[in-house]
Amino acid sequence: MGKGGGCVPSKRRQAPAAAPSSSSAVTAAAPREAPEEEVAAAAVASAAEGAGRKLRLYIVFYSMYGHVESLARRAAAGAGAVDGVEVVLRRVPETLPPEVLEKMQAPPKDPEVPVIASAAELPEADGVLFGFPTRYGAMAAQMKAFFDSTGSLWEEQKLAGKPAGFFVSTGTQGGGQETTAWTAITQLVHHGMLFVPIGYTFGAGMFKMDDIRGGSPYGAGVFAGDGSRQPSKTELELAEHQGKYMASIVKKLAHHA
Repeated sequence: MGKGGGCVPSKRRQAPAAAPSSSSAVTAAAPREAPEEEVAAAAVASAAEGAGRKLRLYIVFYSMYGHVESLARRAAAGAGAVDGVEVVLRRVPETLPPEVLEKMQAPPKDPEVPVIASAAELPEADGVLFGFPTRYGAMAAQMKAFFDSTGSLWEEQKLAGKPAGFFVSTGTQGGGQETTAWTAITQLVHHGMLFVPIGYTFGAGMFKMDDIRGGSPYGAGVFAGDGSRQPSKTELELAEHQGKYMASIVKKLAHHA
């Protein structure tokens, strides 16, 4: 597995391109089954509360060396171009101590993107895109720790029915562009969320073989190599497409609610 987006940390990393402008075990009881009338009433109340406001697409990510952050910013640009959709960009908390990050030569996090206060923010979203690098074909521990903190949301199924998708970073071409997203789907399943892959909606760009390109039908992606390789033009365009596509799905589902 390569560095930067893969399993081995990079020692060579360029700054990410600027874009257009608490883990805890779940100890609670299993969620109760709500009567259909109660669920319907909650949906109506939610729709009424949301009337007059823009739909919110949260883009929640973890990025150690900047590759995933570059995709997140371009996804935000794409989603922000969809009328009626507000983009909320958040990073998950870092779990490694500063001295370890320094030894791994990880750059400081950009304060322009705030750390999500807690998983309790997620119910405010009408849809979510999660971005993370791979660690042996699965999401990085920092993102898993964030998912592990969503126990109270799981208990009450507060995220059920919300659309969600993934974008990833890997170190090599065989490093997990598909499996990293695939193994993450279990997190959505237990919350009752709706997985939204991009399929081949990117069009001809999904079939190009003349250059190296991350991404798959599961979602956008980047090959980080040893960390010195930054996202290509096509990889960034795919991330922007995913943001726009996801925003359009969120909007479509809201209009048919």
